[in-house]
Amino acid sequence: MTDIDFQQLRDTYQHDGFISGVDILSESDALRHRTAMETAEAAFGDLHYEGKVHTILRSPFELATLPNVLDIVEQLIGSNILLYNVTYIIKEPGSTSFVSWHQDLTYWGFSHDDQVSMWLALSPATERSGCMRMIPGSHVNGRRHHEIIQNESNVLFSGQTVTGVNENDAMVCALQAGQASFHHGWTLHSSGANFGDDRRIGLNVQYLATHMRQTKNDSDTAMLVRGVDKFQYFAADIPAVSDLDPVAVARQKELQERYRSIVVATREQLGLDD
Repeated sequence: MTDIDFQQLRDTYQHDGFISGVDILSESDALRHRTAMETAEAAFGDLHYEGKVHTILRSPFELATLPNVLDIVEQLIGSNILLYNVTYIIKEPGSTSFVSWHQDLTYWGFSHDDQVSMWLALSPATERSGCMRMIPGSHVNGRRHHEIIQNESNVLFSGQTVTGVNENDAMVCALQAGQASFHHGWTLHSSGANFGDDRRIGLNVQYLATHMRQTKNDSDTAMLVRGVDKFQYFAADIPAVSDLDPVAVARQKELQERYRSIVVATREQLGLDD
C-alpha cells in the first residue's frame, strides 16, 4: 500500500462523502483472497450477499481487520471501531443484476450516522463490469426519500430506490483488484450490470463508531476491532478461526435473518412496506 495523505483523505471524504481508488492489497494478495472465497463457495454454495461471513470464513475477517484498512477507518469515524457486517457482493459475467440509487443507512436502524463502508475489489471493478457510481456531496443532507420498486434484477433486498437522481452528477468509482473505496452511509450510490467477461467480486464491510446503537432490537451484534467500547450496545460476534465450522454457520444463518428483520421493520416504519 502506498503512503496516504490522511489529511487529504479526510478532507475528500468530508466534502464528497467517499474516497475511491485506495490501494489496500497487491494484485497477488487480492487473487489469493479471491481463490479462498471461490474455494469456500464450492463447499458452502452461493456467498453473494451472505451476511456476517467474517464469522464463518477466515479470509474476510483478515481483510476487514487489516491494519491499513483500520488506519483509514479511524481517520473517518474515530479510534473506537466496531466491525458490524462483512459480505461478498458478486456479479457474474453477463448478469443483468444492478443496484439502484440508494443510501445504506436508510434501512439499518442505527441511532447515529458515524458509519463507513469499505468496498474492496477482489477482481477488477470497471464501468463495463458494473462498478459503483457515487454522487459527490450527497451525504450532507441526510436521508432521502426511498421508494420500493419491484425489479427482479435489482440486487437490493428491498428494492429501495431514490428516484430523480441526476446521472450526470455521478462519479464512476472503478477499482483494480486490491483497491477499495470507502463511503458514508448517506452517500447516494448505485452500480450497473456486468457486461464484462469476468466475475465482479467485491468485499463489502461496514464499520461503526462504538457510540452507535441499534434502535430496532436489543440483540444486534458487532465486533470491537480497534480502541475501546465503553457503551456495549451490541452483543459480540465471534470471528472465524476456521472455515465453515458447522456451529458458526448455523449462527450466521440466525444473524442473517435478524438483519433482514431489521430491514423489514425499518421499511414498515417508513411507510414503504410493499
